[in-house]
Amino acid sequence: MGIWQGRSRRKRTGGRLRPIRKKRRFEISRELQHATLGAGTVKPYRVRGANVKLRILTTRTINVYDPATKKTQRTNVITVRENPANPNYVQRNIITKGAILETELGLVRVRSRPGQDGVLNGVRLPTAA
Repeated sequence: MGIWQGRSRRKRTGGRLRPIRKKRRFEISRELQHATLGAGTVKPYRVRGANVKLRILTTRTINVYDPATKKTQRTNVITVRENPANPNYVQRNIITKGAILETELGLVRVRSRPGQDGVLNGVRLPTAA
């Protein structure tokens, strides 16, 4: 069953809105498929206009940019430390944009959208001394 992303049937004030049309196919979104830690798998899917997006289903590595040295390197992800999108995502090791991951280089904030970009990029956080 899809998720409908159309207009609400209620106003901000709580009053009823009379629908101007029925539901349309382009207003339906896809089922959620979260990016998690595991063997690297990427799934392509067709979007509007016959374009293709790539969705990360599982991954073990991340491209980390270090602002101090201004260099990027690939490293392994150990675990998800914090996720502002949903606190339960930490227990399930779900990766979204803004999540803080523990890597071999230290803590990293995810700056890409793994559900749409097909790549996992992050910025290394400064260590608290």
